[in-house]
Amino acid sequence: MIMTDARHTPLRLLGLALCAALALSACSRSQALSKNKRPVFDGQLFRMRLAAEKDAPANFTVAVKDAGKSLAGARDAGRYEAVNHCIEYFGSSRIDWINGPDAPDEALQFQGSDLILSGVCRGW
Repeated sequence: MIMTDARHTPLRLLGLALCAALALSACSRSQALSKNKRPVFDGQLFRMRLAAEKDAPANFTVAVKDAGKSLAGARDAGRYEAVNHCIEYFGSSRIDWINGPDAPDEALQFQGSDLILSGVCRGW
């Protein structure tokens, strides 16, 4: 009589492989995206504009439009935009914040309804 180990049946192995593939596919999508592929922060879409100094591109300012929709989301959106800029131009996500997203609410700077963040990219 030949005994097979029930733990290693082909159907069970196939099921485990599918579960592993599904779990790994979720890893590549750490940031929620809207239908038009824009990142969503705290359930909201934000328009962001980053301006870097021409002579010193490491120095930047980010304006996050309509921050009142979600202050937590606006903070994350500004950080996201700044980190992308620093990685693209300086190869590092390290930032020395001047007016940063982690400041207390009362210390944040606004221009109208726009959250204004500023900092300096630090390369390797």
